[in-house]
Amino acid sequence: MSILTLTAVELGERIRAGEITAQEACAAALAQIKAAEPKINGFVTVDEEGALKQAEKVQRQIEEGKLSGPLAGVPVGIKDNLCIKGMRTTCSSKILSNFVPTYTAEAVVNLEKAGAVILGKTNMDEFAMGSTTETSAFGVTRNPWNLDHVPGGSSGGSCAAVAANECFYALGSDTGGSIRQPSSFCGVVGIKPTYGTVSRYGLVAYGSSLDQVGPIARNVRDCVTVLETISSHDAKDSTSVRRQDTDFTSALSPEVKGLRIGIPRDYFKEGLNPEVKEAVLKAVKVLTDQGAVAEEFDLSLVDYAIPAYYVIASAEASSNLSRFDGVKYGYRAEEYNGLHDMYKKSRSQGFGPEVKRRIMLGSFVLSSGYYDAYYLKALRTKALIKQAFDQAFSRYDIIIAPASPYTAPRLGESLKDPLQMYLGDIYTISVNLAGLPGMTVPCGQDSQGLPIGVQLIGDCFQEKKLIRAACALEESRGYESPALAGELENSWNAEAGQKEAAV
Repeated sequence: MSILTLTAVELGERIRAGEITAQEACAAALAQIKAAEPKINGFVTVDEEGALKQAEKVQRQIEEGKLSGPLAGVPVGIKDNLCIKGMRTTCSSKILSNFVPTYTAEAVVNLEKAGAVILGKTNMDEFAMGSTTETSAFGVTRNPWNLDHVPGGSSGGSCAAVAANECFYALGSDTGGSIRQPSSFCGVVGIKPTYGTVSRYGLVAYGSSLDQVGPIARNVRDCVTVLETISSHDAKDSTSVRRQDTDFTSALSPEVKGLRIGIPRDYFKEGLNPEVKEAVLKAVKVLTDQGAVAEEFDLSLVDYAIPAYYVIASAEASSNLSRFDGVKYGYRAEEYNGLHDMYKKSRSQGFGPEVKRRIMLGSFVLSSGYYDAYYLKALRTKALIKQAFDQAFSRYDIIIAPASPYTAPRLGESLKDPLQMYLGDIYTISVNLAGLPGMTVPCGQDSQGLPIGVQLIGDCFQEKKLIRAACALEESRGYESPALAGELENSWNAEAGQKEAAV
């Protein structure tokens, strides 16, 4: 069996048992990156030298008995909006193309303490603004299942890298579905934990009240193991929550008898692809066949979620991104006339179209005369959405919904109509507005062979209920790793051979 076909936890077990070394695992991942990157473009930065040195150090610590955790020696990819000391962190934007942080994000520090081997930084939509990983200044990322389709976003690079076996798991960030939606498109498992569970220190902010760091992996066990590792209280993050129930791996059980499931009618109306609807409802049946109880209900205010989200997120982005001015760090225009002209030209040249669009929208809704009409009203709507979820969770343990109205679109389709792209977040953004945990688990494929994911939503701090349901779905459906390294490599080699023969 190839090293690359092992899950993260399986690889960790083999390394601790002395059957595989951390260096061998790292070398295998780096080789796969070299083979896959010309097709996938899942990484912005690959730190080959640093990864091999870290693998050697970790292997020594494992042999000395200093590291014994489940992820020790296992290679990982980190989304490029999480700072790592000494490693370029760009947020896939030209304006940060030369930025090298002097500190490391707390979530990454926790992984380093556990013995993780960091391969590099994964591609993303610029400043996490997008749903396809096509707004990156470093080129689009392609979906390993079908290279003509997007991987989703904004954590598309992380999800594609995991699906293509370039790394054994990855970290992403989720502001409005940026872990859950690309996990659905790429056939992997992704978790957005309750707001405050994972420190945001070192995460380059998009929407501070919505952002949350989370894991992406090939199966539920791996994803939950990573979540347990990165969860911690952090005094450096004022929104960090001190929790005593982050032993998430204790919930790795398929027992769902008596679990109360809510199915929001509002999420299954017009606009939902029939194949996606069928796959999600089949997932519900899998759980009810094992003793769970499902019931339809009305989740109000769904129609107001998207406008509320984009007003709040854009307003916070406008404020957060004002620090990128060409003065302190990052890109600066070469020619300018005075300070204000430098600001204008550096930002005009450094930011991409989607980021500019959201900054302008955010500046508008925060401006004098419009604050009350838009931003304040959006905050009130956010509170009402949280109340609607509170009422739902007084009756149900979890809510099941699609992660996206459709499977992965073809490259270029979404950018033609930004408003249509925004509407694609309809099933995920409410979770961020309410600060709830959400999880995507693969539940099938459409007629084109593209993955479909089901979204599990829980009440605040109730990740363990989601994990139980996810385990039941995964075990019952017998889900396998989406893209075995050999299969990918063979298909790419065959494609290259066909092109050479044609020439």
